[in-house]
Parts: sequence; C-alpha cells; structure tokens
Amino acid sequence: MDEEKLQQKRRENEEQAAKKRASILGLPYLDTRSFENDIDLAPDMLDVERMHRDYIVPLDDGGGERPFQFLITSHTPKSTVTELRKKYNDEGEKVEFFLVSDSAYRVFMRRYDPPKEVVYDDIKIASEGDSKTIDEVSKTLNSVSSDRVFDFLIDQADKLNASDIHIENMRNEIRVRMRVDGILHPVANLDRDRYRILMGELSSRTNLSSAARTPQSGHMQKDVYEADGKSHLLNIRVETVPTMYGQDAVLRLFNFDETLLNLDLLGLTDEERAEIDEVISHPRGLVLMVGPTGSGKSTTLYSMLNALNTSDRKIITLEDPIEYGITGISQIPINTGRGGSFAEGLRSVLRLDPDVVMVGEVRDPDTARTAIQASITGHLVLSSFHANSTSAAFSRMIDMIGTNPIFSSSIRLVVAQRLVRKLADNKEEYEPDEATRDYVRKVLDGVPDIAERTNGVNLDNLKLYKPIASDDAPFGYSGRTVIMEQLVVSEDIQAFIRGDVRDINTNAIEETARSHGMLTLEQKGMLAVLRGDTTLDEISRVI
Repeated sequence: MDEEKLQQKRRENEEQAAKKRASILGLPYLDTRSFENDIDLAPDMLDVERMHRDYIVPLDDGGGERPFQFLITSHTPKSTVTELRKKYNDEGEKVEFFLVSDSAYRVFMRRYDPPKEVVYDDIKIASEGDSKTIDEVSKTLNSVSSDRVFDFLIDQADKLNASDIHIENMRNEIRVRMRVDGILHPVANLDRDRYRILMGELSSRTNLSSAARTPQSGHMQKDVYEADGKSHLLNIRVETVPTMYGQDAVLRLFNFDETLLNLDLLGLTDEERAEIDEVISHPRGLVLMVGPTGSGKSTTLYSMLNALNTSDRKIITLEDPIEYGITGISQIPINTGRGGSFAEGLRSVLRLDPDVVMVGEVRDPDTARTAIQASITGHLVLSSFHANSTSAAFSRMIDMIGTNPIFSSSIRLVVAQRLVRKLADNKEEYEPDEATRDYVRKVLDGVPDIAERTNGVNLDNLKLYKPIASDDAPFGYSGRTVIMEQLVVSEDIQAFIRGDVRDINTNAIEETARSHGMLTLEQKGMLAVLRGDTTLDEISRVI
C-alpha cells in the first residue's frame, strides 16, 4: 500500500473513532474532510494562543440568522464550552459546537497558525584547525528540526558538491564529515540524540535495519531543489557497518543528470578522445577502466555508453548496484552480496544478442574469462578493474587468468584515470626551486610537443601555480579534472599477454607502451600542472 492510501486509511479510522466519541458525549459530530482546506476562516473570534491551549477553532463567525460555530475535540475543557455558550447566549446569539477528529483540528490550526519557515545557515567546510567553523556548523545542525535534519544534511552536501557524507559514532558525539573534491573534511560534531533521528530516517528510506550486527548496503533517491525552483535527482548509495558505539554510515551521492554523461565534458585532449572513439567504434573487443574507488571510472564508462547509445545498438549493463539510470539501455542489477555473479549474469545476457555489454567490475577469473570470450564473439565489452595503472592491469590480469592468447586478441584499450582538484581562477604564479625544475624535466623526459600540450610553456623558464583561498573557493580549488593514461594494445603488448615474453612485469609492459607513445599518469598530471590546471602537490597526493 502506498503512503497516500495508508494516510487515507488512518484518517478514516480516526474519523470513525471521533464519531463514536461524539455519540458518547452527546455532541454533534462533523466530518470536515470535504471542506477543511477551502472554507473561509474566522480569525477574530479567538486568539491563536487559546486555540492551541483549549483545542478549539472557530468555524463560522455568524452573520444574519447563522449561529456562531466552533470545532472542539475530546481534549477541549468542558469549562471552555460552558464559558463560550454562556457568553453568546447572554448576548442573544446562537452558538453551536461540533466534535471533530484530532487530525481535523490540526488541519485547521495549520491554517490559523501556519508553521514559520525556518531558514538555517548553509554549511561551511572548515579549513584545517578551524574549530570555530565546526562549532558553528554543529550548532546549526543540532538546531535543525528532527523531521528536517536528514534532508537538510543531504541538500547541503549537494550544494557543496560533496561526493560522500560520513556519519561516524564517537563515544560522546556523532562526527559528520564530507568528501569534497576528493578530500575528506570535518563538518560537524552532533549531539548523540541526533544519531537515532539520522539512522531512523536512513533505515526507513533504504530498507536497512538500524539494529543490524553486520555490514549492509542500500540505495535511495532524492529530489534536490535549487534556488531557481528547478530540481535534480540524487542517486545515493548507502553503506553501514556496526562499530563500538553504533552503526557508522557512508552516503555516496551521485548527481543524476544524463546530459552530464558525455565524453565531451570529461576534459579529454583531442588525442585521447580520438583513441577512445576509434576503439569503441569497433563492433567487438574489450575495454577496461582501471583505478581506485572514487577515480571516476563509472562516469567515464557511462559516458562511453552514452556515446554508443543509438537506436541501432542493443546495450545491456550488469551492475552492482546500478548507479545511473540511462534511457534506452537495459540495466540489470547483480546482487553479489546474495549469491549473484557477474559471470553468470554475463552468460545469460549474451543470449539476448547485445551489441555492447558493460560489466560493472571484473573481480574473479570466471568473470574475466567470460568477458574475454564475449569480446571475441561479436560483442564490445566495457568493464572496470582494480589496478593502479594500465601496465599493472595487465600484470594483475595475467596473475588472475594466466598468459592467454584469447585475451591478447580481445583486449583493445586499457584506461587508467585519477581525479585531481582544479585550481580556481584566482591562482597565484610562482617560480619553483631548482630541485623542482629538475623533477619536472625528469618526469617529462621524452614527451613530445610539450609546448603544444601546455599552451606554450617553456621548461627553461618554468612557472607553476599555487591555490589562493577565496569565498567561492575556500581551499583555492574548484571542481576536479580527469588525468587519464591510455594504453592502446599493440602487437608488442600482445606478446606479453600471450606469454611470448618471459619477463612479464609492470615496468617492462610500461616501457613498451611508452615506446609506442603512451604517456603515463604522472606525465599527464605534470602536463596539467604546467597548464595551470592543478598543482604539483595535488599530483603528488593523487598519483
């Protein structure tokens, strides 16, 4: 039963109970449902304070031959009825009292005394050591009404472009942190009684147990409204784990806007985009996205799917869980926590004759072999894989399934990526010391067309940039940009996979790929530093 029907049933039960009470008390009963939101009010008959205190509301202020009318409940003091009846009778007026349900009384009181819209201060992210801001935000969050605190927290996280909300139990308080542009920031310390409110709301929306003694995974969606009245849909993945003081929760926020899943918006160079377009335009082959959690692999994979999403292609995805819903694509959830497997799901969907298949993640040899088999039998297969670099992905895959001639002919492209924070516009230029200059030159040794790739930067007269804090960018950064390492599989790389080369290691594979023109993540990051997109510290932190 949906929520609206449930509310209607509860109201009907309450009205029937009020009708019985009226009969017992010898009062006329009135069902106000048909007019309670439309009838004109009579505001001058009683003050609002008395309406609240005595559970009574005016219905009609008389006029002509009409009597004065009041609505009362079973909580209304008998003395109040006696007093008002005597007052109007003494004045020669008629007065009537009707017993109504508590719900009817509350509806009228919301009209007589509308709840005041409380506007809370926006959450601010504190810089390191800034306890004053944390105290202010804590005070704000602790003052937000119980029915709004959960939604307020999510709305504020979205406004800050946070990717995660971390709710963590401490001995005497609840710590809230948010991950913004890849960095986890302390936000607030909440009173312990907020834990019950937050976890209760979280449990009801995600069907998770607030008393579970094992880790849980859930999912919810929320419409977030912006200042101009427009809204967007947030997909929220929820992970909970029991700790010493209660369940900790992490909420991962995905701003679902299908138009943003676009290769043109990833900041790819023309060369990177051309390599991806060439590979995914083929009807078969395997493409792997590698990188740690939170590196943007899913966004890039979905952007590739959107580029392929035409009416003449059948596209199926297998995901755990489904992060974005895309029009025109068949998306199948795989619950690996309850016995489901990507390999089994993949074997099933291949019978549906897809052109393109996206497998959420290659986690085991069975999935790897099934994906490889699918990619050489007329399907384009896209998937993610955990590895630090493209070269490491080959080493890991060989460790998983051994040297494999079929894998060598199926794999077309491996992409490793990271997300780094972008410098805001008010960045400051500085001259690095000689040791830094030498480091930059060493990393970029052998990279062709450096000036062309960095908008004319000269390594002999090197300038770098550092962040400057502002109101719009409190840490000097604004958003993130992708750093991407792309290894297009050549005949020499295939030799490693087939086992033709005895010394199979990450360094050997990387050197071979670099000899064919591949730029490493570190080199791509350094070029971004020279362009002024990010900082050397950020590249060191992420890559």
